[in-house]
Amino acid sequence: MAIGDVITVEVERDPRPDYRFAGCCVNRQRLHSLITGMVLFSYGGMDMAQGLGWNMYTGNADTQQFSFSWFIGFIIGAVLGALAVTHVAKFYFYCVAIVTNLVDAIICVSAPYNYDAMVAARYIGGIGIGFATIAFLIHNSEAAPDTARGKWCAVEQSGMGLGIAVQVIMDSDWNPYNNIAANQVHGIIGIVFSLVAIGILILSVESPIYHLRRNNYNEASDCQWQLLEKKATSKDYDAAFEEKKTYVSEGVHESIGHDLAVAVVPFIKMLICRCLVAFSFSIPLTQTIIASTIVWQGTMYAWPIIVWRVLRFLGTIIGIVVMDFLGRKLLTIVGLACMGGLMLGMASIYSNVLFTISTYYMGELCRISMVFQMFAGLFVACTPAYLGEAFPMRIKPFLIALIVIIEQLIHIIVICTFKTSLHTFYQYYLAVGIILLVCMVFLLITLPETKKTTLREAGHRFRRLHDIFAH
Repeated sequence: MAIGDVITVEVERDPRPDYRFAGCCVNRQRLHSLITGMVLFSYGGMDMAQGLGWNMYTGNADTQQFSFSWFIGFIIGAVLGALAVTHVAKFYFYCVAIVTNLVDAIICVSAPYNYDAMVAARYIGGIGIGFATIAFLIHNSEAAPDTARGKWCAVEQSGMGLGIAVQVIMDSDWNPYNNIAANQVHGIIGIVFSLVAIGILILSVESPIYHLRRNNYNEASDCQWQLLEKKATSKDYDAAFEEKKTYVSEGVHESIGHDLAVAVVPFIKMLICRCLVAFSFSIPLTQTIIASTIVWQGTMYAWPIIVWRVLRFLGTIIGIVVMDFLGRKLLTIVGLACMGGLMLGMASIYSNVLFTISTYYMGELCRISMVFQMFAGLFVACTPAYLGEAFPMRIKPFLIALIVIIEQLIHIIVICTFKTSLHTFYQYYLAVGIILLVCMVFLLITLPETKKTTLREAGHRFRRLHDIFAH
């Protein structure tokens, strides 16, 4: 080699797109899912709690229409979301949900004592949450790593749990002589939540599956790189992207008839599993904790009601932390078994009229109610991941929407039919306790364990008639 010759060195090029921030994008997406989901569904939880008995000092009549208006709105939003989710990027779903929440909150601040305005606000807020729920569950199930899909999806229920806790604590401790209306504070919290959600939207990363279904391979590839860990290599990218392409290919090449046929078994499982969520927080449970606290503590301005709601939120947080390690099925079965047993315990207390004026027995009922919420939080945290995994890709939005609509219809039925009397409480808790235990046995036999599986593998496991042993 002569002096002055140019030496050329071949350097292997990193196939990763030139994202200087790509290493932190998985944290971006997790931060987006956590904060956006938490604040959106938290305000939804506050509206939901108002309809389930926590509307005591707002100055508005606690009518059946006021109670079920948010649930009707949710149903409308879920229908619209199912129709639009495959055609519109998830970013726009979140935008619509934030705007509807913001409108709801502004009405609460500006017309806190106007009954018609408040009912309208509840319809609008419900539409936004129903619209966002479908997109959120599908988006997170597709974008989340296989080892963390449970916790990403569970943000839906943890957000609802946080919002319920905020509303319950605020309503139960509210001083009606305050210079500011309770609904105005409710709306101010909603405005703050909406502004936080707007600020965090920039961190959203679309699911690669959304782009693959449109044959936009470059955009899908970019999204896949952004969803990988900082230490991910091209081999990790290839494996993840190939799995996404296989999932989409399998989903689009089967006929709709085939998809509907294989979805029958998963639909039955998830209909039973998700609809039980409606029994975890209801008007009877609200009235029970209030009545038992008053008899036991002499006032409702006492610690049991606060602990009652905090335990629900704490249960969902525990579920988020452990479900991708211990498994969703284990938490689901344990949660349902304890919920059913505790609800039968409440029924046994209500079976004797004299127990309802006894400080001792009402104290026991109050304790049972608090523990019930802990296990209810554990159970409900598992249902979003299962919903995102259970169904074939093309019909998933419609089946998820149908299931969550039936869940809301259960709430509406209870609101419209439950009559406050000691005999009714006994009948309700006895019937629901038996339902929970029977469904627990059914799900123990049929529900699959899907932790650390790909979305495609999880869907195939759901199609089995039974799945007694966890995998």
